[in-house]
Amino acid sequence: MTRTKERPPPAGEPAAVPDHARHLHQDPGLPDRVFRGVARGGGGLVLAVMLLVGGFLLYRAWQALERAGWSFLTTQSWEPDAGRFGIAAVLIGTVLIALTAIVVAVPLAIGGALYISEYAPPRLRRTLISIVDLMAAVPSVVYGLWGLFFFEGALLPTARWIATYFGWIPLFTVDGADPTDPLAPETVYTSSTLIAGLVVGLMVAPIICSVMREVFSQAPAGEREGAFALGATRWGMIRNVVLPFGKGGMIGGTMLGLGRALGETIAVYLIISPVFEIQWHVLQNGTSSVAALIALRYGEASPFGMSALMAAGLALFLMTLVVNFAASSIVARSRSGASSDA
Repeated sequence: MTRTKERPPPAGEPAAVPDHARHLHQDPGLPDRVFRGVARGGGGLVLAVMLLVGGFLLYRAWQALERAGWSFLTTQSWEPDAGRFGIAAVLIGTVLIALTAIVVAVPLAIGGALYISEYAPPRLRRTLISIVDLMAAVPSVVYGLWGLFFFEGALLPTARWIATYFGWIPLFTVDGADPTDPLAPETVYTSSTLIAGLVVGLMVAPIICSVMREVFSQAPAGEREGAFALGATRWGMIRNVVLPFGKGGMIGGTMLGLGRALGETIAVYLIISPVFEIQWHVLQNGTSSVAALIALRYGEASPFGMSALMAAGLALFLMTLVVNFAASSIVARSRSGASSDA
C-alpha cells in the first residue's frame, strides 16, 4: 500500500491550515432571551398548576378511593356515608350527554365555519365572526336557564315523535310512555339526556366553529388557485383542498368541544333530574353527570362524602385531560396551520 506524502509548501509561503468545523456563536440579544425565558416559564407554570390540581384532588380523594377500591368504577348508587358509592351511573350519563352534544354541535360548526371562511362576503364575515365569538363567551347559566324555561317545552313534541316512530331502537325507548294515547303526559320526556345534550351542544358549537374557521382560512392559497385553474367548482375546491387540509383541526376542535361538554356543570345541573342508575335511554326522564353530582352534593357532604366527591372530580379531571391531550396531538401532527409560498 502506497502512502501519499504531502509536499512541503514552497519557501516563503505560510503552511496550509487544515480544514475543521468552526463553531458559530450567535447572540440572540436581550429581548430574545427574555422572551424565551418568559415562554418557558409560562409553559412550566401551566404544567406545574396542572400537576398541583391533580395532586390536590388525589390527596383529598385518597380516603374514599382506599375504601371503595375498584368498585368505585362499577357501583351505580351514591351513598358515601353508607359505604355504597361509585361513578358508574354518573360517568355513563356524562359520556352520553357529551356525545349527544357533539353529534349536534359538529355539523353546525362545520357548516358555519365553511360559510364564514369560504362563502360569506367580507363585511358579513366580520359580523358573523363577532357573533360566533360572543356566543362562545355567553355564561353557561344563561344557556341553562334558556334550556330549562323555553327549549325543554319546545322540544317535548319532537322527543315524543322520536319515541313514537323510533322507539324500537333501544336508545330511543321510553319506559312508561304510551305512543297510542294522545293525552298521555309528557313528563316522561322532561329532564332527559337529549335535552341536556342539545343545550350543551349549542354551547360548545361556537367554540368548535371558531377553531375550524381559523384552520379553514389557513388552507394554502396556491392549492386553492390550482384547484380553480383545473376547473374545480367552489365546493370541489373545498372538498379537495380545504377539508383535507383542515382534517386535523376539525378533529382537534371536536375533541376540545368534547372536553368542554364533559365538564359542563351549571347548564346540565339546571336541566337534568338526577338518577343514580345507568340510563341508556336518551329520551327518558332522568340522567346524571359527574359535574352536576358535585354541584348537587357539595353543600351537604360530610367529610367522607367530600372525599368521595373529590374522587369523582379526579375521574372527570383525568378524562378531560386525556381528551385535550389527544386533541393537541392530532392537531400537531396534521397539515393544519401550514402555509403556501404561492
